[in-house]
Amino acid sequence: MSTRPKKLRHLLFVLFLAVIAFLLLMPTKVQPVNWTPPKAPSMKSGPYAENQRLKGVQRIGAQDIAGPEALLLDTQGYLISGLHDGRIIRTSPDSRSLEVLVNTGGRPLGLALHPDGRLIVADGIKGLLALDAKRQLTTLSTSANGVPFGFTDDVAVDASGRYAYFSDASSRWGYGQDGEAVIEHGGDGRLLRYDFSNGTTEVLLDQLQFANGVALGPDENFVLVNETGAYRISRYWLKGERAGTHDLFLDNLPGLPDNLSFNGQDRFWVALYSPRNPLLDRFAGYPSLRKVMVRALMVVPKPIEHKAFVLGLDTEGKVIANLQDGSAGNYSPITTAREYGNWLYLGSLTSTSMARLPLDLALAGE
Repeated sequence: MSTRPKKLRHLLFVLFLAVIAFLLLMPTKVQPVNWTPPKAPSMKSGPYAENQRLKGVQRIGAQDIAGPEALLLDTQGYLISGLHDGRIIRTSPDSRSLEVLVNTGGRPLGLALHPDGRLIVADGIKGLLALDAKRQLTTLSTSANGVPFGFTDDVAVDASGRYAYFSDASSRWGYGQDGEAVIEHGGDGRLLRYDFSNGTTEVLLDQLQFANGVALGPDENFVLVNETGAYRISRYWLKGERAGTHDLFLDNLPGLPDNLSFNGQDRFWVALYSPRNPLLDRFAGYPSLRKVMVRALMVVPKPIEHKAFVLGLDTEGKVIANLQDGSAGNYSPITTAREYGNWLYLGSLTSTSMARLPLDLALAGE
């Protein structure tokens, strides 16, 4: 009688034990914190009901580029974006050519134009940077209160050019470790303010759950910051009786909020990286199981649902546009949505181009 089946079963059993040992015992820096997420809102009906309103987006500008995560439209009508390889590029929406403005040597994420013409960059690796008209790159800030930035994420500049408001997603986890940061739920994100007049950086809010997109509100009365790991948008008041205090602008989002933008008048746009992961929510109260999840992610791809997802909000936080597309080949993950003129422009952390949708289609049914 052949011993081959017996040897095969023995080998499979050993492999099984090795996998279990890896999932239970492999050292990890992640120290998950016990928390209770709110019950996820319905995506079958209501303000977040599934749809395919993003199915008709147009791929625009330079193609075959790696990860145009954020974008902005300059005064000449060119799109500017930062790429995975550190380049900041400029391209026309109607052209496939591109111009390289600079390579930061890091990962440019958030972008904002200063009134004096400088491009202000939130670089996930290098910190808060500025690029002038001569294409000279300078470092503005790399730490606050003695704590170095771990993951500089997004930035907005006020109309006067006095302040840059920006996020440090996590002071503990660096760029590329967003999964670890979100699973840990350690609350080490910060909302920061850089003063161009004296070069100081102030912490406005700390203990944020992966601080991400940043946007100033109407009349710069407040600044919003997305907390990706808590599915919410927090608001910090800058003016009026509530100045210096903070509250929730919108809670219990149906997905992971990434970047955030304001059209300057009456609308915010929130890019959702993906819908919420039911398993991650279910494991929220079980830190040891979340450690197992982290170990599993070392060898298997992140369980991200590939869905294009953008929300439009009014200035009170009410959902006025719900844009999705879960069809094959959709443009996702969408990490930025910005309104310029008659278009809603889209950026993506992993896509190979930028995209846009006519604004009237984005607001249809508003």
